[in-house]
Amino acid sequence: MPRLHVNIDHVATLRQARLSQDPDPVLAAGICELAGANGITVHLREDRRHIQDRDVRILKETVKTLLNLEMAWTEEMLDFALELKPDQICVVPEKREELTTEGGLNVAQYEQSLTEEMDRLHSAGIEVSIFIDPIPDAIECAARSGADFVELHTGSYANARGQNRENELKRLETAANYAHELGLRVNAGHGLDYENVLPIAQLPWVEELNIGYAILCRSIYSGLDQAVREMQDRILAAAPPDQE
Repeated sequence: MPRLHVNIDHVATLRQARLSQDPDPVLAAGICELAGANGITVHLREDRRHIQDRDVRILKETVKTLLNLEMAWTEEMLDFALELKPDQICVVPEKREELTTEGGLNVAQYEQSLTEEMDRLHSAGIEVSIFIDPIPDAIECAARSGADFVELHTGSYANARGQNRENELKRLETAANYAHELGLRVNAGHGLDYENVLPIAQLPWVEELNIGYAILCRSIYSGLDQAVREMQDRILAAAPPDQE
């Protein structure tokens, strides 16, 4: 059964809309952990549109579970990660004009530099995940780079309907199995919500689900603590009866 990592980026999005001190993503992270989240995810974007350097530094000192830093594969972000030493990084593609991450990383483009830097990241105690589309080439490149995880991009699944959604789910299942065969651990995320998360939580080998936007939307109505608990309940429903 996967662990739930809550992405708190959009707490900072709301704060930055007024350049205020509230709502505080650090406080939100604590509420999520108390509600049962197994990890906290933040994306420090190059344009600093939501999460700020200071947020990540404080979270490094205060998160009690696991801190996952999503980041573009740039020299600036690599240096930041090596200085900060989060528990895990997830390398993601990044475009200034996008509203949210639109697809998986072109791993082949970065494979050489990822491979060259992997030892430094591992020596710093950082697990490395690469955010990819569920396709064989990307999985193979990630395995050759020495990454610990791939995070399968679930956006196409989340946006599909009917038989197309079933097809996307099968594609994710095939990708998870192939990644496992190549020695990679598997995470998943993007576009997951309370209605579509269960089949993803039931996929083989998936260890972590990164979910943020849906939880924060729900929290407006029910409160952040309750929203996290409700998502954990959905994920727990994926466990066989003897594992609940």
